[in-house]
Amino acid sequence: GYTKPGAAAPPLVLVHGFGGNADHWRKNTPVLGKHCRVFAIDLLGYGFSSKPDPMSSPQNEIYNFENWSRQLRSFVDEVVMEPAFLACNSVGGVAGLQAAVDDNTKVKGVILLNISLRGLHVSKQPALAKPFIKLLQTTLRTTDVGRKFFGNVARAETVKSVLREAYGDPTAVTDELVECILKPGLQPGAAEVFLDFISYSGGPLPEDLLPQIDGGKTPVRILWGQKDPWEVVTEGRKYGAYPCVDRFIELPGVGHCPMDEAPDLVNPLLLEFVNDYK
Repeated sequence: GYTKPGAAAPPLVLVHGFGGNADHWRKNTPVLGKHCRVFAIDLLGYGFSSKPDPMSSPQNEIYNFENWSRQLRSFVDEVVMEPAFLACNSVGGVAGLQAAVDDNTKVKGVILLNISLRGLHVSKQPALAKPFIKLLQTTLRTTDVGRKFFGNVARAETVKSVLREAYGDPTAVTDELVECILKPGLQPGAAEVFLDFISYSGGPLPEDLLPQIDGGKTPVRILWGQKDPWEVVTEGRKYGAYPCVDRFIELPGVGHCPMDEAPDLVNPLLLEFVNDYK
């Protein structure tokens, strides 16, 4: 699924994060669409996109950054039909970087908003904790414990509580936002996608992908909400040192999803990036 309100060039594809969907950009598309051909996409497994059953395949064979990269590049080919800029939040940023690495002729530039540090990646887990994390992930993915866990997560009160933790301004977490996140999350197959992805401790890290990107061909800019409790800015700043990154811009008072929490701040920054490199 995707939305496309604008008709004027240049093209900009908006990519959500874990548990999100195209509607997480609902405060951005009307403004950006006045200046760009703007597309907000549901990654495979999220929103109202198809949700192939991951439990009938090897773990993380379907829902991984290589496949999301393939989806983004196919979308650029088949729907956008010209190279596009990508604006990506959270784990969507890893998918966007993977797409730029896989084929930089399709990606004109990537702007990252609080990209996931992937703290549960196997390379970042403490040695003593690895077997316990693996056991927990396997239990959640393969037993009724996981279904019960998802059932508790996929409730309006839980979604609201999690988002209030993630946002710098808890009052930005409205009932409308909760419904935007929760309604697609209750689609058939969503539980299996959720449980498969929380067991995903392999695949690329941002620090693996950023050195592979030629900033002369595919520039990267990073925005970071300073109050993000999940992806802390002190770690994020390290990504600003990679040669492909032209600027690292900190957003005071903002949390993990700046595009939704602070659209008046973020929309001009997205347009500035596109205008700098179009």
